[in-house]
Amino acid sequence: MPALIFISLTESNLTGQAIADMAKASALVCVLLFGAAILWAKLAKEDIRSTVPPLVFMNSGFLGIPLMKLWGGMEAMNLILIYDQVQGIFMFTLGILVITGGFSKKSIFSMLHSPVLWSVVLGFLFRLTPLSMPQSLVESFTFAGEAASPLAAFALGVSIRSIKFTFSWNLITALILRFAGGYLIGYLAVMAFGLTGLARTVVLVSTALPSAMFTSILPLRYGLPNQFASTMVLTSTLLGILTIPLSFALAG
Repeated sequence: MPALIFISLTESNLTGQAIADMAKASALVCVLLFGAAILWAKLAKEDIRSTVPPLVFMNSGFLGIPLMKLWGGMEAMNLILIYDQVQGIFMFTLGILVITGGFSKKSIFSMLHSPVLWSVVLGFLFRLTPLSMPQSLVESFTFAGEAASPLAAFALGVSIRSIKFTFSWNLITALILRFAGGYLIGYLAVMAFGLTGLARTVVLVSTALPSAMFTSILPLRYGLPNQFASTMVLTSTLLGILTIPLSFALAG
């Protein structure tokens, strides 16, 4: 994945404005989803720490990246890479803040040790320089990066296999918030920044994707139950067979 992100950022024909708009839209989506998820948790009398993350963070990485590459080619994939990395930054900052009640050395080190984060930083820095990468390096990074999408899809399937289903009535309203609420919030972000074309579809579809796999792991890292998050990941991923085509159809 780091190779894919780095080469996509350095070789992408996306303008700085397009990248900035996508990053701002992703950030707005996170903020609005955080507010909606916390409100839902309070009304449903659920533990905010273990239920908010799967409502806020969608699987824009393992699922979204190969999906957008299949649908819209490299340009759509480059857009969702920007979207996904902003989501990742929020997950390791506000996400950890919600789960633990404050920042910790562990969360900061987890973020700083992420090769994905550094591939984003290096990719942006390289774009700002007048340097050109040797063709041999471009081909090497491209070759390595092309394996990321199928491996991500494979990893998603393997991860789902280990999740146990636990039903609760609050799960139904949580799924409505993840899919319908996510799409509506994505629409607000699209309107706020005037996104059109591929960028518009990427934001709308991505915001309504199933819950991120990592949201079922985060609670365990901090000694919290993950039954709700695991069930959200499993159920939303299975329902994605229906909701993803619907999101594309609604996005036009």
